[in-house]
Amino acid sequence: MADNKLSKYAELLVDYSLAVKKGDQVLIQGEDISQDLIKEVYKEVLKKGGHPLVITKFAEQEELFYKYAAEEQLDYSAPFTKYLMENVDASLRILGHNNTKNLAGVDPEKIKRHSIARKEISEIVMNRAAEGTLNWNICQFPTHADAQEAGMSLGDYREFVYQACHLDKKDPVAYWTEFGKELERIAKILNQKDELHFISEATDLKCRVGGRTWVADKGKENYPGGEVFTGPIEDSVEGKIRFSFPGIYSGKEIEDIQLEFKNGKVINASAAKGEKLLHSLLDTDEGSRYVGEVAVGCNKGITQFTRNMLFDEKIGGTIHLALGRSYPETGGKNISTIHWDMLCDMKDGGEIYADGELIYRDGKFII
Repeated sequence: MADNKLSKYAELLVDYSLAVKKGDQVLIQGEDISQDLIKEVYKEVLKKGGHPLVITKFAEQEELFYKYAAEEQLDYSAPFTKYLMENVDASLRILGHNNTKNLAGVDPEKIKRHSIARKEISEIVMNRAAEGTLNWNICQFPTHADAQEAGMSLGDYREFVYQACHLDKKDPVAYWTEFGKELERIAKILNQKDELHFISEATDLKCRVGGRTWVADKGKENYPGGEVFTGPIEDSVEGKIRFSFPGIYSGKEIEDIQLEFKNGKVINASAAKGEKLLHSLLDTDEGSRYVGEVAVGCNKGITQFTRNMLFDEKIGGTIHLALGRSYPETGGKNISTIHWDMLCDMKDGGEIYADGELIYRDGKFII
């Protein structure tokens, strides 16, 4: 990544997304391969008068953990991690992998077990974010591994990241401010609706959202942003949905996922590939068969599937559901150790009805 783009990226993350102020304690996390962006963010936090703390992972760290960790280590949640997430003012997690498949050979039950052990920390982050006491963000540093996962050269993947984040614009903040107004307009309309009905290939799904809050994602908690989302009423989801793109979990793909819901709960599930993992995830806990999020992707700068949900869930012309934990700021009440997004293409004949009125067709809002 060219230095000027990297500096622009870091400045935007620190100033716009995290809104770092003098005296803020800022946690920066990422794999060591992302050190170029970590350094730029570190520098920008210092320039703002903040106190940066960097925690990095080395290549194969997670693979080694799951290979050698005993049961008591899988069940362990570090007290210092809890302390950090209770006390930092801002947290940035930089994605960027040495190897996107380093967990491919790991027993999914081990991953699930360790996720359950970290449930309290996840809840601390979500609750503090909803209360406004923690600014947090997830972003992407382009690496060879992530480029290969997306089926691109590293150069093309860098340009894809620029475009998705709108770093190619002269003034990205001005862009996000203007785009944010459109997302807020859509969210305001949806906040007045009660029942949504989604129709697409092998998809006929209804849910109720009355009384819940639609959130406009303007790049504050994810960068890039570009979606509107809420938490549906937990027992209201009814019908069937087929996810057009593979579901990705810890680097593993589950293809052609089809789910059937009754009274909000998944009662039937199938997949052409990875069905064992699918059922394992559905059985994670009491909340993992319920929908914690329903969302519409609106970012026109993201035009292709990359096997990275940070980008894919915002593809313009798609919807996604997340099984598991709700975001508290939406009013969602589902509790789970997972929050797993799955993506459905709406660009070819997809429709969304709100209280019986057609509001979305072929991947675009018509309201």
